Amino acid sequence: MPEPATSQVTPLAPTLAIVGGGQLARMMAQSAVALGVPLRLLAEAEGVSAAQVVPDHLVGDYRDLAVLREATRGCVAVTFDHEHVPTEHLHALSDDGLAVHPGPAALVHAQDKGVMRERLAAMGVPCPRNALVGSVAEVEAFGLPCVLKTTRGGYDGKGVWFVSTAEEAAEPLRVAAETGVRLLAEERVDFRRELSALVVRSPSGQAAAYPVVASTQLDGICHEVVAPAPGLDPELAGQAQQIALRIAGELGVTGVLAVELFETADGRILVNELAMRPHNTGHWTQDGAVTSQFENHLRAVLDLPLGSPAPRATWTVMVNILGGERPDVGRLYDGFPHALARDPHLRVHLYGKALRPGRKVGHVNAYGDDLEECLERARHAAAWFRGDLGDESE
Repeated sequence: MPEPATSQVTPLAPTLAIVGGGQLARMMAQSAVALGVPLRLLAEAEGVSAAQVVPDHLVGDYRDLAVLREATRGCVAVTFDHEHVPTEHLHALSDDGLAVHPGPAALVHAQDKGVMRERLAAMGVPCPRNALVGSVAEVEAFGLPCVLKTTRGGYDGKGVWFVSTAEEAAEPLRVAAETGVRLLAEERVDFRRELSALVVRSPSGQAAAYPVVASTQLDGICHEVVAPAPGLDPELAGQAQQIALRIAGELGVTGVLAVELFETADGRILVNELAMRPHNTGHWTQDGAVTSQFENHLRAVLDLPLGSPAPRATWTVMVNILGGERPDVGRLYDGFPHALARDPHLRVHLYGKALRPGRKVGHVNAYGDDLEECLERARHAAAWFRGDLGDESE
């Protein structure tokens, strides 16, 4: 006689919780499947990107501590798709005995730009000139033109203003006052290009550094990434990696740390932003590195030995697929026949999101020995999925 069915299944590996149901969690899930690690997801809404592929999920507000405790019950650790969980809630989960990665003492430096700037200055890390401001007079005293940023809550260009006059400074000051966040003024850096140094660190202190990449932004959103950064002086690349590794070590980061940098016109590098999670500038690693940022993030969170960050090809180019303005574009899936037939080596990653102007809905990776060819292939495919090309583009 067969044994009666039971609803209790003994897990074959520790369960990891992820807060946030965006595309980063969705891509972490792919690596979790390969590692045999079960996931529990706290999604912000039913049907969001990661909820489509993680069966064990619940929908709730990450700002509610009771919801966070319910979502993480029975899990060995928790990690994040975004940095917006209140710091005090992370401390509470840690006090409950849950492994929180990255921990609240580290994550606050990615949550609050003012805290980040203060700590990096104490460490002697090169950064743009900056100051906290609370009035038009203080902005003028700092110096115009400048960049104004809310210290919390901004991403993908949101919460960032480029101001040249006192009148233009009034709007960000009003937003900061209404939302109760501080406002940070930073100098406008004369930079040659933007770089990203991505590293990963485990609780036991093992760390790995990916090649430094060059990124381009479109309306404050990452548009293209080239790995490695073309023409980057090896000494400057090593300096960028050392800065990222030092920040990860001194702040006690567990998991992926992306350090966004400016390469200045006079050959220096300055730290622009920190992100303590898998990052858009690391999406190339899915197909261009021995171990992707997503797998290494999970390995780090679970304190498993890290995988090699070495590139698989001479060049890898990542181009984001952003929702365009054309209302007649159908399903993204319908772009596959042309894109894959034209380029069998192309790698396409879609996020299960509806098209909206400017929204990240996927990305393409192209790799090979010829950089210009990789750029053309990736750009063509992304444009095709956006609906920017017609049949004559073959």
